[in-house]
Amino acid sequence: MVKRFLGYVEIRTKITSTFAFLMTIAYLIYKQQTLNWELTLIFFGAMFMFDLTTTAINNYIDTKNNHQKLQFTRKTALVIIYILFGISAALGLYLAYLTDIVVLIAGGICFLCGVFYTYGPVPISRQPLGEALSGIFYGLLIPFIILYINMPSGYFLSLNVNFQTISLVLEIRPIISLLLLSIIPFCTTANIMLANNICDLEKDITVKRHTLPYYIGEKALSLFAGLYYTTYAATILLVVFKMLSPLCLLSLLTIFIVQKNIKIFFKKQDKATTFIIAIQNYIIIMGANSLMIFISTFIG
Repeated sequence: MVKRFLGYVEIRTKITSTFAFLMTIAYLIYKQQTLNWELTLIFFGAMFMFDLTTTAINNYIDTKNNHQKLQFTRKTALVIIYILFGISAALGLYLAYLTDIVVLIAGGICFLCGVFYTYGPVPISRQPLGEALSGIFYGLLIPFIILYINMPSGYFLSLNVNFQTISLVLEIRPIISLLLLSIIPFCTTANIMLANNICDLEKDITVKRHTLPYYIGEKALSLFAGLYYTTYAATILLVVFKMLSPLCLLSLLTIFIVQKNIKIFFKKQDKATTFIIAIQNYIIIMGANSLMIFISTFIG
């Protein structure tokens, strides 16, 4: 039962949310920011449960369209989706209740993107938007919410809403710092989606799923490599602007392993044999950066 459930929600793919969470926590610790563990753990629960929910929805709909078998009966599979969604929604609403409307809006955007990724008349998964939206969801919104609930009020923005006016004040420097920090999880997450779509291109065309590789053709491979190189440029910029310790430059050494993997993927794009490279590169890049940020707390 447990094994079937873990297969249904593809537990092994949850590194994208978990690593983004860990990297942001490491950054907060490096900045010597006191963590509100109650809010942070509530967010982690909501985030993780919703990540399971979106995967379950994706598998439920895809198996229906492709006439494949699920790990459970369709009725049981649907009940599991409702339970997971209910738990994640309850935790998300509770977090918004403990914080403010900004968390409610950011969380609501995450929920909408997750649900409509495979659900609806024109699912996101059938459009050339999957890479960008997955990158935004995992690479930007997750770090933003974690930082927002742990930073002092008004650090990133101030939003005041009443019956007469809506006023929004943005703090430019903190937002630019957030965007720079988010480049690494954004690019590595987007590349998992991109590699998946490259490998599935021929199969997707037969079911009229027109993803990004369908529109850009062979340029998809150049984009795949370019996104990885962008993460290294981001690390350098983060150090140059003194957001991270120079010690974090050691993470650049991973480029030798990543480049080797890129060459392997360039030679063959196959779901069964080389798609795993995108996940390996994600773990290598995100793991190295998270570790070096954390170590910088004590050495940098």
